[in-house]
Amino acid sequence: MLPDLTLCFKRVGSLCCQAPTIKYGKSPQGKQRFRCTCCGKTHLKDYSYNAYSPDTNPAIVALLKEGVGILGMARLLAISPTTVLNRIRHIAEQIKPPPLAFGKTYEVDELRTFVASKRKGVWLVCAFCRESGQVVRYNVGPRTNKTLRHVITSLQLAAPKTIYTDRLKQYQWLIPKALHNTKRFGTNHIERMHLTLRTHLKRLHRRSIGYSRSVALLSATVKIYFWGTTLSMS
Repeated sequence: MLPDLTLCFKRVGSLCCQAPTIKYGKSPQGKQRFRCTCCGKTHLKDYSYNAYSPDTNPAIVALLKEGVGILGMARLLAISPTTVLNRIRHIAEQIKPPPLAFGKTYEVDELRTFVASKRKGVWLVCAFCRESGQVVRYNVGPRTNKTLRHVITSLQLAAPKTIYTDRLKQYQWLIPKALHNTKRFGTNHIERMHLTLRTHLKRLHRRSIGYSRSVALLSATVKIYFWGTTLSMS
C-alpha cells in the first residue's frame, strides 16, 4: 500500500515522529485511520473532538501567552477545561530551561501571588539575563532561603559577572559579596518584566479571583509563558 501524504504527529520520546503514514482501516465511526510507517502509532485525519487535533497544543500555548484563562481556552477551542489543564501540565513537562551562558549579568527579584486562597501567598522568584533579555531560571514557593537558593545556585554555576538584587536579607547569605550588587535601579529590567507578566497572565493580577489553584499549575503556566513556543505538538 502506498504511503498517504499525511505525516505522523504522534510524540515519540520528546520529539514528534513526522514520518509518512499509510491507510489503516477505519474507525468505528467510519472515519479513515492512518498508521505511521516509523513508530507504528495510529491516528485519524479528522477528529470529532478537537482535543485530539495536532493544532490544539500550539493553540493552547499561543492563547496562554496572550493571557486567555482556562475557561476562555476551553470555549475558544471547544474542548473541556479539564483537558486544557492536563495539556498545560503535559506541555510544561516537555519544556527544558534555556542553557546558562558564562560570565553574564543577572537580575533576581520576587513577585508575590496567591495559590488556592487569598490567604495563601507564594512567591515567584526569577533570574533575568541582561544580555539576552530573557528569564533564564525561576522557582515558585514561600519567601525562604530554600526557594531562593534554587535560582541562585543555578546562576553561580555559570560564573556570573554580577547578580543584582534588592535589599532582601536572604540574598546577603546566598550570594558571595564579590558577585552581589544592590545598587539603586539595579533590578529595573526584571521589575519591568514582572509588570508585563502581571499584565499578560490574569492569575498574577494583584486584585483578581483568577489565581491558580495549585503551585504545580502556576509553575507550569509560567514555564510555558517564559520558554514555550507555538511549535509544541500533541
